[in-house]
Amino acid sequence: MPIFDRAHTDDLLTFLAASPTPYHAVANAAARLDAAGFRQLRQAAAWDAAGAGGFYVIRGAALIAWYVPEGAAPHAGFRIIGAHTDSPNLRIKPRPDTGSAGFRQVGVELYGGPLLNSWLDRDLGLAGRLVLRGGDATLVHVDRALMRVPQLAVHLDRGVNDNGLLLDKQQHLTPVWGLGPVEDGALVEFAAKEAGVAAGDVLGWDLMLHDVTPPAYLGRDLEMIAAPRMDNLVSVHAGVQALLAATQIGAGAAIPVLAAFDHEETGSESDTGAGGPLLGNVLSRVTQSQLAGSTDDLARAMAATVCMSSDMSHAVHPNYPERHEPGHRPALNRGPALKINVNQRYATDGLGRAIWADVCERAGIPSQFFVSKNSMPCGTTIGPITAAKLGVTTFDVGITALSMHSARELGGADDPFLLASAAAVFFAE
Repeated sequence: MPIFDRAHTDDLLTFLAASPTPYHAVANAAARLDAAGFRQLRQAAAWDAAGAGGFYVIRGAALIAWYVPEGAAPHAGFRIIGAHTDSPNLRIKPRPDTGSAGFRQVGVELYGGPLLNSWLDRDLGLAGRLVLRGGDATLVHVDRALMRVPQLAVHLDRGVNDNGLLLDKQQHLTPVWGLGPVEDGALVEFAAKEAGVAAGDVLGWDLMLHDVTPPAYLGRDLEMIAAPRMDNLVSVHAGVQALLAATQIGAGAAIPVLAAFDHEETGSESDTGAGGPLLGNVLSRVTQSQLAGSTDDLARAMAATVCMSSDMSHAVHPNYPERHEPGHRPALNRGPALKINVNQRYATDGLGRAIWADVCERAGIPSQFFVSKNSMPCGTTIGPITAAKLGVTTFDVGITALSMHSARELGGADDPFLLASAAAVFFAE
């Protein structure tokens, strides 16, 4: 087992704090790639036979990055690490300015499947992108206590501790951000000022809320981490670091690819999601444009391609052990878990299991299994979607965590480094 690298987890926590939205996650990943000499390619531009090197494409809040080794054959397969940039949260409605009882409030829409109660009584910031005249966009990140969704006092809800908290998604999750009368346009004007642009130039936006409490180590021995958006920026960060490592230590015969999609939490059916054409189009152009390959070369490349779908997994919860499959007990800091569901909610089969076992053996890291109880249906990932969309061998893995989809999740401090170590070996084969 490799020595735990605290520097990797330190860097992850920095990345999480700087990435309150999928747009920021993509921008921060791209900045790391730029620093390593990767080139951004435009989808609307011609891709010439550029030879070896690192490249990436950004579309919205999705990023596809790859590294072409020296002498790569036109029929070279791909080693893909698939992840997603989005997390469940509260997003700003088109006409956000509202209020009641003397409070200025902000209308929000639920994105994905957040644990609603985890957003109560937290100091919330505002972040996202503003789309300007002409189609340019700028990012905004207000990382201070700006809003709050206050919970009803126990004196006014006497049964809450015995009967449970019931939240109306429309009525009870509207954050407050000031006192006084409602002012139409106030929120967008505020966001524009924070971004340093004229409010009149903002024609569209994708804004959302985030918990401003910084990521932190937790526990007597600092063996855990508490942070927002671990699902699934831990995998994005691991994929970026593994791709950068491939440029230093060399890749294998295949071309390493990081596919960081948006909209996984809502089903992946978008132009930037795993269900869209983005990844397939990029891989086709790498083979046929950059490597001057034929249609037959592309078919051969796809047949030789393997995808490691990397998303979070559940550790056994100490207060709810009965919710977990009794024969498989994944825990924190015992390595990434291979995720298996025979009904193809996860894409892993026997071949994928063998590939993963070989990767872990080569990396010298431990691994676990995650399987849901038969009476407890599991979630899904980009894995089955990617496998069906591209027709490539795919398996699902992920580090274990508690409180998944909470505004603040809990994981092991060792596991991110172990996942990144496995990712680097996966790329090098």
